[in-house]
Amino acid sequence: MSLPDRNNPYNFDEYLEWRENFDYYADDPFIQKVVQHFAGDDWERVDHEAREVSKKASLRWRQMAEAIAYPEKRPYIMHYDGHKHRIDRIVRPLETLQMEKEIFSEALFSEKTSPWLKLVKMFIIYQNGEACVACPITCTEGMVEILKKYADTNETKRILRHCQEGIDGDFAIGAQYLSEIQGGSDVPANVLEAVEENGQWRIYGNKFFCSATHADYAMVTAKPLGSEKVALFVVPSWLPGDKEKEIRNGYTIDRIKWKMGTSELTTAEITFNGALAYPVGPLDRGVANVVGIVLTCSRLTVGLSAAGFMTRAVREAKQYTEFREAFGMKIGHIPMVAGQLKKIERLTQQTVAGAFKLYRDFLGLEGGLKGGLVEDEKEESRRKRFEIRELIMLQKMAASWDCTDVIRTAMSLLGGHGVMEDFSSLPRLYRDSAVNELWEGPRNVLLTQVFRDLQRAATWYPPTEFVAGVLKGGDAAVIKYFQGLIEELFVYPHLFKMDDETIAVCERWDNFCQELYHAYQTIALEEIMQS
Repeated sequence: MSLPDRNNPYNFDEYLEWRENFDYYADDPFIQKVVQHFAGDDWERVDHEAREVSKKASLRWRQMAEAIAYPEKRPYIMHYDGHKHRIDRIVRPLETLQMEKEIFSEALFSEKTSPWLKLVKMFIIYQNGEACVACPITCTEGMVEILKKYADTNETKRILRHCQEGIDGDFAIGAQYLSEIQGGSDVPANVLEAVEENGQWRIYGNKFFCSATHADYAMVTAKPLGSEKVALFVVPSWLPGDKEKEIRNGYTIDRIKWKMGTSELTTAEITFNGALAYPVGPLDRGVANVVGIVLTCSRLTVGLSAAGFMTRAVREAKQYTEFREAFGMKIGHIPMVAGQLKKIERLTQQTVAGAFKLYRDFLGLEGGLKGGLVEDEKEESRRKRFEIRELIMLQKMAASWDCTDVIRTAMSLLGGHGVMEDFSSLPRLYRDSAVNELWEGPRNVLLTQVFRDLQRAATWYPPTEFVAGVLKGGDAAVIKYFQGLIEELFVYPHLFKMDDETIAVCERWDNFCQELYHAYQTIALEEIMQS
């Protein structure tokens, strides 16, 4: 019975108490099972350190991430100081600076940090959304990996050490400035100019999407003067001794962009006017190294961050349905709600499982990451490397897409509260997820790239055999089903003929790629559940 009561006693305290005290790792049996399955002999150490970092991520860093999400705390730029000196100071709240320092002090990319420990720590941290740390972590990882392969001067070796092991307790942050106004994903069309002057490289021109603008160093693509080939450089934000003076290294931050999500993180337009730059790798291999190493790391991490976002969203939505009553029952007991919850919980678990399985496959690559295909590689290794390359793109597309869908459904399970920014983190995670769909290549670009890759590799890795390789260990009938689909699709030579038939094929290819990666995730989840 519901009678009038001007002092309505209803509150959310029970739900909030659970949320405030939930430990991302210690209270999640599924992720513990995943870690135990994949970490192997390193499991006990990984499990111990995961519990330690989770205590911080679940409480202190979560509270900081929520505090800096308010619009009045978003970063802004001061172009000049009070004495007319150009400083381009990015002003961020104290909570961001403190959280960033604590997280990077975890030494995620140190030689002393095992790959599985790094992955698990990142997964736990990513449950707090972007929070001005997720993108910088990803970018720093890509910088470390490329420099581990190509750092060959005192300057580049010092940058690597600064990012990887820290210098005097300070761990550097990396960024990636690739996109230009004429086309973000079309890196070969870059026109930023690199000029060798008196034995040093200087860069000139504009970059249009520069995230993690507060970073210490950035990987920057540019074309050497007179060349059509894109080269890769690492550019310090400040030269030695200049950071304290706020004198930037030959560039200006023109403006901070106003974007939908990841709002705690600045994305800017930058003009380079003679910034000192250090070449990374051969000058004619910039695109290959960016795609094969730098973007590969970033795309791999997008899948992991999607898994983290989804894990938190589903967990909080599920608990809410067990707390909230409507129409005389817990809303989780309403079949429609229960069905939706079951669907997103399953999708989340398979996304987590797929991310960990793909990482295991990635770690198994002989010789690690390469810039492009290795022509003289043994066929088995060459095929495996190709599988991982395509799976990373498939995961980036599928996981980021599913993440947004899952969080939207989770928000709906909270009813009107689901879109209230001060009620839960779900709206923020939703906006961050929408940005993740676009970063490191939007869906249409990656779909086209996978199609072209499979065409080019068809002579030494036929598409039907590729499907069997990717779904190895899966149900034979499922493999046969996807082999039949890909045979039908590859009757078409390309996806660029502007007619209704090609448009229909593009739609079928989109669906095929999503379903294929879901099948890979299903194999991963079944492997875990059977262990």
